[in-house]
Amino acid sequence: MSEASRDRSACACEPFAAEGRHVTVIGAGMAGLVAAYELERLGYCVEVLEGEARVGGRIRTHRFGLGPGAPAVELGAMRIPTRHRLTREYIRRMRLGGSLCPFMTLLSDENTLLHTDRGFIRVRDASRPLREDFRYALDLHRPGHGYSDATIAFGAWLTAVVDAIAPPDLREALRGDLRRELLDLVARTDLTPYLYSAAGDRVDLHALFSAHPGIRAGCSGRLNGFLDDILAETSPALLRLRGGMDQLPRRLAGHLRRTVFRGHRVVGIDVGRDGLRIHIRAGTRRIVRRADFALCTTPFPALRRMRLTGLDDDKLAVIHEVDYCPATKVAFHCREPFWQEDGIHGGASFTAGRIRQTYYPPVEGDPEQGAALLASYTIGEEAAWLGRLPPRRRHRLVLEELSAVHPELLRPGMVLEAVSAVWGDSPWSAGCATRWGKSTEQCERERASAARPVNRLFFAGEHCSTAPAWVEGAIESALRAVEEVRCYDVGRKTAAT
Repeated sequence: MSEASRDRSACACEPFAAEGRHVTVIGAGMAGLVAAYELERLGYCVEVLEGEARVGGRIRTHRFGLGPGAPAVELGAMRIPTRHRLTREYIRRMRLGGSLCPFMTLLSDENTLLHTDRGFIRVRDASRPLREDFRYALDLHRPGHGYSDATIAFGAWLTAVVDAIAPPDLREALRGDLRRELLDLVARTDLTPYLYSAAGDRVDLHALFSAHPGIRAGCSGRLNGFLDDILAETSPALLRLRGGMDQLPRRLAGHLRRTVFRGHRVVGIDVGRDGLRIHIRAGTRRIVRRADFALCTTPFPALRRMRLTGLDDDKLAVIHEVDYCPATKVAFHCREPFWQEDGIHGGASFTAGRIRQTYYPPVEGDPEQGAALLASYTIGEEAAWLGRLPPRRRHRLVLEELSAVHPELLRPGMVLEAVSAVWGDSPWSAGCATRWGKSTEQCERERASAARPVNRLFFAGEHCSTAPAWVEGAIESALRAVEEVRCYDVGRKTAAT
């Protein structure tokens, strides 16, 4: 649809909008698309403004080539915990339920690799080296420390998982917690029900923390806040969408009555009691739209760059205070899935160094078109550092580091293409919102402040939810905001009569 056609489409809604039923949704990520879908079901006339040329926000599936057989890799959201019922419900509504399948994560394939002080070791062989490294790191290698082998195994495997996933400050926080209180709390717990493997030297961390939540009292505030993410990302109960996560936002957009206005970047919002004015930049044009209601799903770092009027000081404060964690992903298009030669058929390796995690997506397309490899997944300071490098240098560094683990990458013609996503440097976001280190009460206060509407301007997005950084949080916040719009509208009409 041309820009002129879109503008005529917008004008077609003016009589309906005059009745006070026009909503402008800012952002076509999952929160914006779900909100638009539900508002239309309630009878509202909805227009969705998106600054990028695509929909999906932080869901971004990259395909190395055209057609259904092209290898694909997730440069954004890539996994769905089975307990995220809202995400699964919208997958069902979009008739994608048949594409749900298990997501293999860190430690889920015994042939993947873990970095230890002795080099890279298969997960199946890692228990002894990890325990030895742990004993020396905490000076527990001498007799008389009083900790059982099971307690040492707990510390070793938790350290391995945190080292793989967490940014540097949280890795150091864990070592401090283990030296102080955490290991003592675990030592007073019967670990027998949570030990597995033939040698009984692996610990089911998910079951242990679930059955004994009091153990978390030994974690410092920031680590305790991140622990939920650690356990979720290494859970055996994870799903993915075969064919790409971007199918979900694309289908949602396809269900809307009106085309999403892509390439329409909102640069200012004027909030008044009787409506709003939305200032938009679309190419070289500047457009001003009037809306009865607006629902802003833009991540706060992008919102900070807009000209905002009519917002109170408390709202402006939370917009500037919410923390975001950068993330960087680098993917390679490989001539063939060489890792399968080593028995790796999925999951992830902890490759340490600058690249941290390497994931092996399933090979589901045409084998003649090669295979995708998520060569590096980093968050925090390491993601920011990697993201600041020019793309070619970033890709070369990842290739050099990962070739120490997988020398097959250096075979002539093995790497056909490299791509990356630097979420911390995106003009639309700065990664995902975090509330690490905050108490439950502080988290709820921040969520409520972030989600609080200002007159007719409403807010949604994972930063306004109880599940920041997850698709579930985006959907949860969208449904709440839609209900707030409806209640405000009903209350306004009731007062008028």
